[in-house]
Amino acid sequence: MAIVAQTIRKEVSEVTHSSAALPLRKVAFHAMGTPCEIQYAAPSDEAQAKTFEKQAVQWVQSFESKYSRFKPESLLSKINQAAGVSWVDIDLEMELMLKLCDSLHFTTQGILDPTTLPLIKLWNWKSETPTIPSKANIAEALAKVGWNKVKRSPGKIMLPEVGMALDFGGFGKEYAVDQVAQIALQNGITNALIDFGHDIRTLGLPPGRPAWHIGLENPSKPGSHSSSLGIQGSKGIASSGDYIRNFTYQGKRYGHIIDPRTGWPVAHGCMQSTVIASSCLMAGALSTSSFILGIPKGIDFIQSFPGAEGLLLTENSRAQTRAFFTHLAS
Repeated sequence: MAIVAQTIRKEVSEVTHSSAALPLRKVAFHAMGTPCEIQYAAPSDEAQAKTFEKQAVQWVQSFESKYSRFKPESLLSKINQAAGVSWVDIDLEMELMLKLCDSLHFTTQGILDPTTLPLIKLWNWKSETPTIPSKANIAEALAKVGWNKVKRSPGKIMLPEVGMALDFGGFGKEYAVDQVAQIALQNGITNALIDFGHDIRTLGLPPGRPAWHIGLENPSKPGSHSSSLGIQGSKGIASSGDYIRNFTYQGKRYGHIIDPRTGWPVAHGCMQSTVIASSCLMAGALSTSSFILGIPKGIDFIQSFPGAEGLLLTENSRAQTRAFFTHLAS
């Protein structure tokens, strides 16, 4: 939760709206397990605003219903429930999501793997009495991880082993943010900030201001700002960190971000990675990957993508890409 933005917790069906008379109109709701807020320049046409807000919220609700692993009736849950048993019929939209998984897995060199759920469940940082899994248990979970193991043919998919499972949590919110930005543009809204659980996409500029102002949380002092960004135009911003979601066992801290290559939580000292890219999806993929890679490999990885800039923080040091400073607010 490294990017700080104002949010209001509501169920997706309990949407709150700000006054249309304000320069910025706001709609806030709760979806995908996180607070969601959309700020945008209020158009003169009230019907235009209402149409956009309705389309945006309904799209997010539909997306969550279909792709959340926490909803037993979702298509993703049905695929997981059939692991090692049977093929599952899928539609064109899911085909496209799986192709997106192909791209993200390739782009991140296997670091972003949608089949990592067995490891995530094994390392349950939310448990009241967390423990360290045995090497045998880690090896067993690792054996069920691997995007290249997933069987696919036109119109259907199968996870070949019992215990395998898909999870779109590594990119789902970021993808949703970009889709809502596209819905805004389709409705003639060109100045907006979409913030889903601090995964952010900006469009244009806020009314009367030179840039969208986005605070960066200090990982050493959660709740306070270490610096801030001034973002103009169409950009995606995402952060990854384990300084909030973690547990301590026998004096050693274990974070919630798992390296799918080893089966262990990241433990090389990196506390936070923040990336600015052309889309929220790309920013999220790069922030997670660079966090897992650490310093200096993570910085080199971000810099290999034209237009992307990033910052990695440890307890005692910071490293940033060559032009990250140009996005820092004065």
